[in-house]
Amino acid sequence: MADPRGFIKHGREVAARRPVDERVDDWDEVYPDGIGRALLPIITTQAGRCMDCGIPFCHQGCPLGNIIPEWNDLVWRDDWDGAIERLHATNNFPEFTGRLCPAPCETACVLGINQDPVTIKNVEVAIIDRAWGSGFVRPQPPEWLSGKTVAVIGSGPAGLAAAQQLTRAGHTVAVYERADKIGGLLRYGIPEFKMEKKHLDRRIDQMRREGTVFRAGVTVGEQITGDQLRDRYDAVVIATGSTIGRDLPVPGRELAGIHQAMEFLPQGNRAALGEEVEGQITATGKHVVIIGGGDTGADCLGTSIRQQPASVTQLEIMARPPEERPAGQPWPTYPMTFRVSSAHEEGGERVYAVSTQEFLGDEDRRVRALRLVEVDAKFQPVEGTEREIPAELVLLAMGFVGPERPLLEQLGVDLDERGNVKRDGAYASTVDGVFAAGDAGRGQSLIVWAIAEGRAAAAAVDTYLTGSTTLPAPIPPTARPLTV
Repeated sequence: MADPRGFIKHGREVAARRPVDERVDDWDEVYPDGIGRALLPIITTQAGRCMDCGIPFCHQGCPLGNIIPEWNDLVWRDDWDGAIERLHATNNFPEFTGRLCPAPCETACVLGINQDPVTIKNVEVAIIDRAWGSGFVRPQPPEWLSGKTVAVIGSGPAGLAAAQQLTRAGHTVAVYERADKIGGLLRYGIPEFKMEKKHLDRRIDQMRREGTVFRAGVTVGEQITGDQLRDRYDAVVIATGSTIGRDLPVPGRELAGIHQAMEFLPQGNRAALGEEVEGQITATGKHVVIIGGGDTGADCLGTSIRQQPASVTQLEIMARPPEERPAGQPWPTYPMTFRVSSAHEEGGERVYAVSTQEFLGDEDRRVRALRLVEVDAKFQPVEGTEREIPAELVLLAMGFVGPERPLLEQLGVDLDERGNVKRDGAYASTVDGVFAAGDAGRGQSLIVWAIAEGRAAAAAVDTYLTGSTTLPAPIPPTARPLTV
């Protein structure tokens, strides 16, 4: 193990973010010189807090099955090359998860039973950032080609993970993406201040050098049909994500100025990257209301603040979570506790236990205000609590309800009761040779689940094509997180 007394001698310490008044004036990551570099002075000590406990529940908390105690020990011993080998053994893209994953591994950490858990996520990102900086991350092209071809539809984390695994197994893989650049939500959904796109670009470059073919700007179902895909490729992997945003059908929904979060965020990302965005939806000078208190809502908050709004209010129908782990959500489950993201540090008001009743418009049929009401524990309106708040831009960030249908209808796959692609225990859809990975089959979930499913689906596809596989399959498609 690492330092046998590390968890006794040292408390939890995380990297300091840049001052708020500095970072809201740019789109750079909120950590000075990137989080990996910011962590290096403290990360060895933090890795030494890992107890190498007899049953490492952090493994079960992580869908990827990351070998966390081993790379904590290697970092503490200053063996960074060994640490990145252990990390890459289970995770294709630790630079993504180290920045974007909510770290269910940490809430499952045994030390977290009665102390602050190990900074697992911080150790992870420090390992990969140092590996990139030292040139240790290199292309791993296959030694031979199988002669089999695979189409991956979607270039988010699930699609990229499946594509990299299948390419390394020797198959010829083409990744289709309808946006003009590869990356899916990693590129145009995740704001630059959470993950600068240079991290995505260098990983895509590695995959190109390994042999993966990328075809951006191609909408599968239009430029190429589902039947053409099936004729051209030996297997197809659907990794389009869950992209239909949950709507809010209340009076006034038709007013101008009310948008889904994924109408607003991609435009903000493009503008932050220096692209021209015609008719961009912006928060500049407006009273902004964000409906939804999750990660997408926080992304809308941070983006809005950088566009200098008049005000920002974030609404959540749930009551304010407690500061500490609730008794009904015991270790090692992932608890619903009050969390403050970097965007929440930067401003805006968070309002809990409220429900939107109506959008109010002006004479030009643009939204001007929102009428809300407080709700009780059963989400029923509390009489006498109605009020209006100014709202000139409303962003709906209430989650996603499933993949888009046209392509799925062309491919002829069945859907499950939740509207996702129906699949068996080997990620196979009801159509021979067509598989589904990530949110398209699982439903809206975390980036770490998307990568894990992409890896597992790749193993299933390899088995389908060749009769066996040496690729790891970390999880079955029916697996669920440690929640209650």
